[in-house]
Amino acid sequence: MIDTVRVELGSRAYDVRIGKDLIRHAGRELAPLLRRPRVTVLTDETVAALHFGALKDGLAAEGISVSHLALPAGEATKSWRWLAHAVDWLLEHRVERGDAVIVLGGGVVGDLGGFATAILRRGVRYVQIPTTLLAQVDSSVGGKTGINSSHGKNLVGAFHQPSLVLADIGALDTLPEREFLSGYGEVVKYGLLGDSGFFSWLEANGRALIDGDVGLRVQAVLRSICMKAEIVGRDETERGERALLNLGHTFCHALEAAVGYSDRLRHGEGVAIGCMLAFETSARMGLCAPEDPVRLRRHLRAAGMKADIMDIPCQFPDADALMALMAQDKKVVGDRLRFILARGIGKAFIAENVDAALVRSVLADALQGERRES
Repeated sequence: MIDTVRVELGSRAYDVRIGKDLIRHAGRELAPLLRRPRVTVLTDETVAALHFGALKDGLAAEGISVSHLALPAGEATKSWRWLAHAVDWLLEHRVERGDAVIVLGGGVVGDLGGFATAILRRGVRYVQIPTTLLAQVDSSVGGKTGINSSHGKNLVGAFHQPSLVLADIGALDTLPEREFLSGYGEVVKYGLLGDSGFFSWLEANGRALIDGDVGLRVQAVLRSICMKAEIVGRDETERGERALLNLGHTFCHALEAAVGYSDRLRHGEGVAIGCMLAFETSARMGLCAPEDPVRLRRHLRAAGMKADIMDIPCQFPDADALMALMAQDKKVVGDRLRFILARGIGKAFIAENVDAALVRSVLADALQGERRES
């Protein structure tokens, strides 16, 4: 069975298809979009070894020829160097505005590939085939594309919506546990920001989901995508409500920058820790009950996830240095940090003019390993 979620954006609306074996049947899914029977694929070396063969066979079954470029795996690939390489390769393969580029992989290749198609010939169509949990529930949907800069994460990019997203649940079986748990950090985020019932469902089912229950995985991905699609449909370019999807991200991006975008911290791990810090900040401000961060930490620990800065294998700078890194975040408005805080689980909101001294104290305590009772 294949579930479909529609991202309603007028003439640029598109479907997100969720189910098993979508990579193997990609030709059937893509054929209606193609003006000529050929595609180019941007992927990474790790994903190519796992999934490109099945994708190629699925396209060939519908008479679609394919060329592919496999980029190095890892966050360092989201750079000017590899963006230029990808764009030049697409031009060499004579990709036209009426063609469709397939972006096959996780969040890194999805962001870079989407940005490459946004700037190629002033915009060509692309199809996202996300192969990680994080990419399926977050980065493949909504049209945010981009690369990192020496000044910070995702500071260069464009909004460029895909024409189709194929979320193959079977691809999740190939993920190492740490990679799956990284994506689970984004799943938890959806419950925290706007659906306390979903968070309660994760508390009851998260362990079985992580251990491989396919039905539960489909439900979690479907609910996450539905939430994101609804928000994106109302606020495509983050003028208001879409900012709620950044819960935990201001903290997360500072931590990622502090570790040099290295493997010591995966993005979803940083999101989970960032959500923890956002709830600690909210509780300290009296916005939510002290029990809420305790409950969140308990669930992250039960899932086997990182929950605190001290769980990251890194000697971090002091709180002032992390505050300086946060000042480079995209969510800075008029030199003032804009945080996503919460009045409770499932009740996130956009907070302006948060007291910097209070945030600094939360970070200082976290760096010293001070934790609330859990």
